Amino acid sequence: MVRWEDIPEALQGSMKTRTAPFERTPWAEAPKLVDARVAIITTAAIHRRDDRPFTGHEGDYRVIPGDVEYGELAMTHSSVNFDRSAYQQDVNVCLPLEHVRTLVASGDIGSAAGWHYSFMGSTAPQIMEPAAKEVSKLLLGDNVNLVILIPV
Repeated sequence: MVRWEDIPEALQGSMKTRTAPFERTPWAEAPKLVDARVAIITTAAIHRRDDRPFTGHEGDYRVIPGDVEYGELAMTHSSVNFDRSAYQQDVNVCLPLEHVRTLVASGDIGSAAGWHYSFMGSTAPQIMEPAAKEVSKLLLGDNVNLVILIPV
């Protein structure tokens, strides 16, 4: 990871002003892991092979079933700056569903969600907001109380 002082000053300025500060800081009490129902949200543009591929930076999402096998998945991230090599070696880098399943089996976490979600990274947050609100309702409907966010 690069140190802040090694980033050119012109980029430092834009990084400081990219997002407006929150008016207030919301606080949510996290559940005990043994009581958690965990979902994964990734921005790696992962989807089922038979689902519509991601194109451009539309801000929409894809639903990934909790019982999906990794061989059923594809990645269609379109950024030229995106390096797929880690994903190709181990899907868990972008969608750690195998690890969540292991933690459920060991009793370390309560349960895995029935559905997980994927977005296209490198998309403006304003464009993603309507879909994110929709996904939040889906998560609540699935009784999810803990989400692992995988920004890619």
